[in-house]
Amino acid sequence: MITRLTEFPPKSSLDPSKFGDHTSTITAAHIEKNLEGLTVQQALESNRLYILDHHDRFMPFLIDVNNLPGNFIYATRTLFFLRGDGRLTPLAIELSEPVIQGGLTTAKSKVYTPVPSGSVEGWVWEFAKAYVAVNDSGWHQLVSHWLNTHAVMEPFVISTNRQLSVTHPVHKLLSPHYRDTMTINALARQTLINAGGVFEMTVFPEKYALEMSSIVYKNWKLTEQGLPDDLVKRGMAVPDSSSPYGVRLLIKDYPYAVDGLVIWWAIERWVNEYLAIYYPNDGVLRADKELEEWWKEVREVGHGDLKDADWWPRMVTVQELAKTCTTIIWVASALHAAVNFGQYPYAGYLPNRPTVSRRKMPEEGEEEYKQLQKGGKEADKVFIHTITSQFQTILGITLIEILSKHSSDEVYLGQRDTPEWTSDAKALEAFKRFGTRLMEIEKRILDMNKDPALKNRNGPVKMPYMLLYPNTSDVDGEKGLGLTAMGIPNSVSI
Repeated sequence: MITRLTEFPPKSSLDPSKFGDHTSTITAAHIEKNLEGLTVQQALESNRLYILDHHDRFMPFLIDVNNLPGNFIYATRTLFFLRGDGRLTPLAIELSEPVIQGGLTTAKSKVYTPVPSGSVEGWVWEFAKAYVAVNDSGWHQLVSHWLNTHAVMEPFVISTNRQLSVTHPVHKLLSPHYRDTMTINALARQTLINAGGVFEMTVFPEKYALEMSSIVYKNWKLTEQGLPDDLVKRGMAVPDSSSPYGVRLLIKDYPYAVDGLVIWWAIERWVNEYLAIYYPNDGVLRADKELEEWWKEVREVGHGDLKDADWWPRMVTVQELAKTCTTIIWVASALHAAVNFGQYPYAGYLPNRPTVSRRKMPEEGEEEYKQLQKGGKEADKVFIHTITSQFQTILGITLIEILSKHSSDEVYLGQRDTPEWTSDAKALEAFKRFGTRLMEIEKRILDMNKDPALKNRNGPVKMPYMLLYPNTSDVDGEKGLGLTAMGIPNSVSI
């Protein structure tokens, strides 16, 4: 969810008639000492400043959330600098809590900057990072994972099965990417995201989770879900007609985007080759009544509250159909793989990735602050008693371990359950080319992970980025079985 910073200090989009001025309190003095000699303006102009901005997302809910027992959450902003070696480093963290003043929900904010470990100030910096992780953990599960992959697929699954016959070429193209999605979503509603369910017990913001998700969904746009569009929207890339992906990355060593763009390209080529067999021109598409009814239901029934939005594709050209199908396949396969199968490997150690904060930041003069000054086990106790509780931790890591595992019958991108999914030789040849491209991408990813110049592909703990490794070459599924942090299944099925 990181975005490029385009103005300083960061502004708020919250309604000023309800919230007043929520402009960030981070100043140039907080960050310029760590900009490798640049001024803030120079860093902005050279695309070197980035932000993880959870302030506006959570601030409207914090009064209610912080009145829940065992909760104290901040709304956070974190600024990053793109160093000369291609890595992002944190510059400052702003923690804000709501304050009611004159009928407005204003913000009381404090800024923290990096301090080496070994001092009480170092411990305070660790706390600040933990509060950011709490925001990010909640957003990840609620929006990046549940909403943006699981939930958004449902209108397309239902409309495809209601309006397109099983012999329709678009049904044949998309149905493998719907495998088990409705089943896993139904199970999630029974045990995970239901009232009092596992999600509410283990991840902030508890009972306000689905209310927040519903509000976020009101601003969902299909045309922003494809990877190139998402990267441009977040300022991580700029349009570039000379690139095969249509965009140029501003952070070159960005594993999710680098691997994701080539996966997007492979899906897009496959979809275009496949649809060209059945829709040689736009006139053939416009004469397809089944397709017309499919798109009408997607828009007017599946997204009834958004049906009049001007961003919807009209679905009168083959190009519009291809972009839509590519986006659906991307969300169901690669996007879900990227946000799901690394949860346990990357976030299974809760002190490094807490999901709940229970207390305020320790302040000078308080008993907890005195314990931090003692360091060692005393400081550890303060930290552990502030973040996710033991019960929540055990339940939470059990859940993400299950979610991060591939099943024994996994069907990966570029594979099909049965070889007789179509009798069309042209379609089979195009699909074979798709699989070959994905296996070439596998080799490319392995080679990049060995390149010492690409520092972000392994990180300090030397764990190679494999979340978008297709695993198409794994015909029997044994290589990807279990907790492997790699492999792109066809569908959202766990």
